[in-house]
Amino acid sequence: MTYPDRDPRPTDRPTEIAPRPGVPHQQHVPPQEVAYQREEVVERGDGRVRGVRVACAVIDVLCWLFAVVLAIHIFLVIGGANPANGFARMIESWSAGVSLGLRDLFTPASAGLRTLLNDGLAALLWLLIGAVLTNVITRVALPSGERRVWYRRTVR
Repeated sequence: MTYPDRDPRPTDRPTEIAPRPGVPHQQHVPPQEVAYQREEVVERGDGRVRGVRVACAVIDVLCWLFAVVLAIHIFLVIGGANPANGFARMIESWSAGVSLGLRDLFTPASAGLRTLLNDGLAALLWLLIGAVLTNVITRVALPSGERRVWYRRTVR
């Protein structure tokens, strides 16, 4: 990606070029004699980094979507929605598919409390699964400069 006109320096002021050690052909020129130079900035992204970030974003979106479907189902059951309604049936079927087999884990007498406990636990597990997966993927698949770290230690 190039940014040809994004130099924040005004065009009427010259730019000083600092001498670099080890480069014999570059001479230090006083700022009065330096012509304004435009630089082209090219950003090259590592394909692996981009791929890992896209995969983690997809995992996050799916896990949050599953948790939201379960939360909507909890709201509909506690609110006493009409089970014959098309939207309520659709949410019921989707939430049954993503409930992680926890539909009959808790069996209190109240349908609202049963749904709150079972689907609430499944929603929390989906959020935990998404967080753990993205964390492990970024720690394993990214290069060392791009990884998240658990702690930083400064040695003096």
